[in-house]
Amino acid sequence: MAMELGPRVDQRRGQGEEPGPQAGISSAPPSLVREISALWSEYLNGCEVGPDDDFFALGGNSLIGIRIIDRVSQDYGVELSVRAFYLAQTPARVAELVDQGRART
Repeated sequence: MAMELGPRVDQRRGQGEEPGPQAGISSAPPSLVREISALWSEYLNGCEVGPDDDFFALGGNSLIGIRIIDRVSQDYGVELSVRAFYLAQTPARVAELVDQGRART
């Protein structure tokens, strides 16, 4: 039987994650990271959102994720895939994806 590969699971944290940039390190402009954090806050019932906060730990779900992806597309003209958004997990990493997407246009 074939095994389906997915994100690596960190047993200490219990969350799936891809190897990538460490928390606290973002190549996106700080102002963009703040904007994405504020955007998440709007959709997560106004809770305070920091740049390295995990989407699902904040109470995010698939419906909220889709709404945020749609808003990012409207506000920034960048199409994020659902997979990329969920793997990014934090506003700082989503801001990096937005910044990279804007650089391509």
